[in-house]
Amino acid sequence: MAITQIEHLIRYVTNADGETTNVLIPVELWQQLMNTINSDTVSGLAWIDEQEPKSQILADLQESIQLASSGETFPVSQLWEDTTA
Repeated sequence: MAITQIEHLIRYVTNADGETTNVLIPVELWQQLMNTINSDTVSGLAWIDEQEPKSQILADLQESIQLASSGETFPVSQLWEDTTA
């Protein structure tokens, strides 16, 4: 959605001195903004995942390899449940 299409949807809240203090936008627009902010169109990862330290990613990977090596695996259905929770 182009800026020219959404400008009329945005409302500004001002205080008694006429200073802008808040902005009101429709929920649908807010959700679109959050989706845009929280995803990286290049990598496909959410912002929070992009910010995870490499050391943590490596530690998680090592733990997963150890669990798999020791036979501790999870059914695919359980893995899918974790992504929708």
